[in-house]
Amino acid sequence: MSEPSDQTQGEKPKVGRVFLVIIDDSPELKVALRYACRRAAKSGGRVAMAYVMEPADYQEWVGVSNLIRDEARQQAEAIMQKMAGEVQKLSGNFPILFFREGDRQEEVMKLIDEEPTISILVLGAATGSKGPGPLISALTGKAIGKLRIPITVVPGNLSEADIENIA
Repeated sequence: MSEPSDQTQGEKPKVGRVFLVIIDDSPELKVALRYACRRAAKSGGRVAMAYVMEPADYQEWVGVSNLIRDEARQQAEAIMQKMAGEVQKLSGNFPILFFREGDRQEEVMKLIDEEPTISILVLGAATGSKGPGPLISALTGKAIGKLRIPITVVPGNLSEADIENIA
């Protein structure tokens, strides 16, 4: 007699939640990334990281444009590798990595639409007087009705202890 299974024959195994974090150079990134890692670790999920490069705007000089794009890609890869190590340490799993080029808001929306495994977008809110940040402002405004997943906005001033208590 065989053991009962939670999986019907032919069904794909269930994938835990995938927490998407957009990588940039903001100070609040570390808070959002730590929160996503702790939530992933506690829920059996994974962290995905996306880096969106702004397009180089040197159309008249294609060679210069390609050089700038290559340098930006190398910088993006270096940043992602560094962050991936942190994610692995905090969550126990190597993250899923995405690279995109274009308008940040548009590329994030496209990525979410194209990747059905992504279940939550985690963004860190800026703590300054200028507001939460351009991506949060854009995605929580008119674009929010177009999203198929929830957004978790993590205050950028949370400590590691705060994150451990709420994640």
